[in-house]
Amino acid sequence: MTDKKSLTDQLNPEIREFLIEMGAEDVFKCYQCGKCSSVCPWFQVGTYDFPVYRFPLEAALGMMASSEDKDELLAEVDRIYRCVGCEACVNQCPHGVKIPSILRAARRILVEYGSYPEALKDTVGRIRDTGNPTGDPPEKRLGWAKDLDIPDYEPGMDYLFFSCCISSYDQRIKEVSSAIAKVLKAAGVSFGLLASANRCCSEAIRRVGAEEVFLENSASNIEAFAGAGVTKVLVNSPHCYTTFKNEYPEQGARFEAVHITQLLAGLIKEGRIKPAGEFKKKVVYHDPCTLGRQNGIYDEPREVLNSIPGLELLEVPNFNREFSVCCGAGSGALWTEWEKDERIVAVRLEQLTATGADVIAVACPYCQQMLEETVKSMGMEIKVMDVAEILAASLE
Repeated sequence: MTDKKSLTDQLNPEIREFLIEMGAEDVFKCYQCGKCSSVCPWFQVGTYDFPVYRFPLEAALGMMASSEDKDELLAEVDRIYRCVGCEACVNQCPHGVKIPSILRAARRILVEYGSYPEALKDTVGRIRDTGNPTGDPPEKRLGWAKDLDIPDYEPGMDYLFFSCCISSYDQRIKEVSSAIAKVLKAAGVSFGLLASANRCCSEAIRRVGAEEVFLENSASNIEAFAGAGVTKVLVNSPHCYTTFKNEYPEQGARFEAVHITQLLAGLIKEGRIKPAGEFKKKVVYHDPCTLGRQNGIYDEPREVLNSIPGLELLEVPNFNREFSVCCGAGSGALWTEWEKDERIVAVRLEQLTATGADVIAVACPYCQQMLEETVKSMGMEIKVMDVAEILAASLE
């Protein structure tokens, strides 16, 4: 019979100091009230024990990412990478403890030692080598725009349009980039594309813990933007938006980030876009965590949808706006495979379809890919469309 280690044997001040240095400085603010666990999407899934409230204490004691036993470490890695970074816990925490940041710090340790999930190693490798998570050649990034007659970006244009990796390489979601371009042209917005800005924003892999690759890619994009004289970057991904707006400035970036729903809502108010064609559908809007909770953009997507004739906008009771449940794709989870009964997206889809909607509207390529692929695999009869796609359909 093997003796269990005592608590004092498990304490590791060195790990604790490293975690704090890497971004886990909130560990001492937590007083174990447990509110975070009640709002975590894993609580709603109900098939996986994910005691969120324990992470700050474990980090404060230096007990995270520290096991030397192979099986214990594998279980710990799985647990640390279950967080999808939705920040529901941060939103409800009385002290604003950033548990996703604590876990990101732990992930940085695991990445440094190569002890993280193989699927994420592959994704990080593709982004490092080709600049995107699909592994496609960077010169194909703007292939979606080939027949749309979009000019190269020049100083003086209103915006550089930066389409995220998913909507640049995924065959279905390329349609969103095309729809955005058509709407912008109809509104008379001057915008261009920049072939040299061909690397992933790397928001997701920073949350995976691959800090070095994030810094390399961010430096490359910042250099490309600065060299082209870019002052405003228009994005369709909340992940690009949050990292351009909140994290690139740390690396010296000097440009403004604008999410497409912000611009479209403004253009509609100004009368530069006038939806005329009816979209006779019941539409439920899914609030992306990164756009909503993390950036406070709730009204603009709804304003765009409400401007479209014939569209009936529905809400998920109790779980909309800041209480929206994650689709399960954030912080690298888009490329992670979990057991069928352990998928956050199934919970969210049940909530969305229970509204009786014909269409799920999204404003995030990650959400769109996660929801569409799950709808397809489950044989469900509901369409998933980006807000810009629905608006584009009303202008035809």
